[in-house]
Amino acid sequence: MKALTFQLARPALPDGPTRAIVLVLATLLLVGGAFYNQFFSPTYLLQQLQNGAFLGIVAIGAMMVILTGHIDLSVPWTLSASATFSTAFVALAHGAPWGELGVVVGLAIGGVIGLVNGIGVAYLRIPSMIWTLAVNTIVLGVCVFHAGLYASGSRPSVLMALLGGGRSFGVVPNAVLVWLVLSVAVVLMLRRTLMGRYLYAVGTREGAAYLSGIDTRKTIAGAFVLSGLSSATAGMLLAGYANQAYQNMGDPYLLPGIAAVVLGGTSILGGRGSYAGTVAGVLLITLITSMLSVMQIAEAFKQIAYGAVIIAMVGYYSRRATAERS
Repeated sequence: MKALTFQLARPALPDGPTRAIVLVLATLLLVGGAFYNQFFSPTYLLQQLQNGAFLGIVAIGAMMVILTGHIDLSVPWTLSASATFSTAFVALAHGAPWGELGVVVGLAIGGVIGLVNGIGVAYLRIPSMIWTLAVNTIVLGVCVFHAGLYASGSRPSVLMALLGGGRSFGVVPNAVLVWLVLSVAVVLMLRRTLMGRYLYAVGTREGAAYLSGIDTRKTIAGAFVLSGLSSATAGMLLAGYANQAYQNMGDPYLLPGIAAVVLGGTSILGGRGSYAGTVAGVLLITLITSMLSVMQIAEAFKQIAYGAVIIAMVGYYSRRATAERS
């Protein structure tokens, strides 16, 4: 049989949706500044960047999975479990130096949950929406069971508190710097490594990627592990910011994380998208949330807005994919 060659997909450059988001961001900034006189103050903008950093880190993992054509619905309790057990580990140390290993515990929990997701989707071939939702429910049950049996404390480590709630030079939130470092790493991975190319290739056409010699199962599993690690990182930073872990702390990040990715131009069907677009989507979601909060809009309407964004973008990409095939 003649060898089948497959062109490894290159990361997409910022396109129309990304430019449109920049225009919308500029418009919202002008409107917000007109109605709220503190909108352009450095203090307010830095606070919004700090809030956006937590969402941005979640969106990193969400984008990795979506690029492969799958979705991770276990984000809420992956985030919560990592924060809960890492802070419980620190509290158990009672100030001993080994308590700083709580960060390792949190990352390990996120990585294991991501690996379980990857095995179910990539190797057992169970649809990602069903499998990750089931895993999310199981992790929820484990956390509730743990809370019912053990009256464990919740105390972030020094590193969690420093990175989640501290500020460099008393001005720049450290969470923003963590997001910046992770963003640089993601851009380098997507543009300079085989893993990045494989993510796009698998999402574009998994069958062709497999026939070209790519281990598609490892690529998909790797994307879910990265998602788990991203959620775990965000959870520990949030615990450091709030000085504790708490139930349901990950719930507000599922829909906004997915919305930021698809709004930024990443196709929900996989294989297309740029990280610059995801960053723009995160900033837009953060700004919209901020403006809705200033206007005292109910949380229910925020969720409706996120859902509407996802539906609109899925419809847009479906129509574009159909047009390209015809």
